[in-house]
Amino acid sequence: MRSTKSRPYRMRRRAEQVDGTRQRITEAAVRLHTTVGPAHSSIAAVAAEAGVTRLTVYRHFADLDALFEACRAHWSARNPRPDAGVWPAIPRLEERARRAFGELYGWYRDHADELYPINRDAEAMPLSAQKATEAGNRMLADAIIAGNLADPNGDGRLLRAVARHLVDFLTWRSLAIQHGLDDREVVDVAVRLLAAVDEDRQPRHQGEPGS
Repeated sequence: MRSTKSRPYRMRRRAEQVDGTRQRITEAAVRLHTTVGPAHSSIAAVAAEAGVTRLTVYRHFADLDALFEACRAHWSARNPRPDAGVWPAIPRLEERARRAFGELYGWYRDHADELYPINRDAEAMPLSAQKATEAGNRMLADAIIAGNLADPNGDGRLLRAVARHLVDFLTWRSLAIQHGLDDREVVDVAVRLLAAVDEDRQPRHQGEPGS
């Protein structure tokens, strides 16, 4: 009877140990990715950081793709990005962009030290992780230019390209960290550039400058 009753306990205990080991490995990988960067975060390095063997890492994560996916989910849950879903409700592009860039660039500054190694080593990440990052940037950019994609002179390709460039972490870092612009200035530059591109796409009437 005791053996029968203890079996569920042992199974639960075993599951908790498995989950704990997986969590430890994930957290170790996150620490490495956000300090030395993905390019220096091999499976062996992750195993050493987590205090387990390489075989143990592979038991929990079949490959680097799986490990990066777990790391991305773990870090994002602890550091959620601004809610881009509310931006499209703002009717005017300049107001929408100012709100969006203000929130996004503020988030970048708050997490700059951890985001830099990840973005610096982007090409060292598995292709699936690179595509996930690109998809995230596309989502942010599309939320900012929502309602302005009906291009009277084309397909909105130029506006999309500029918006995606502006939401990139390394774009923000270049302006704010490398060139020393303050938060207000970086947002203002981004808003002005995006608004100028959008205005230039509009059809000009006869007699207007540049027509």
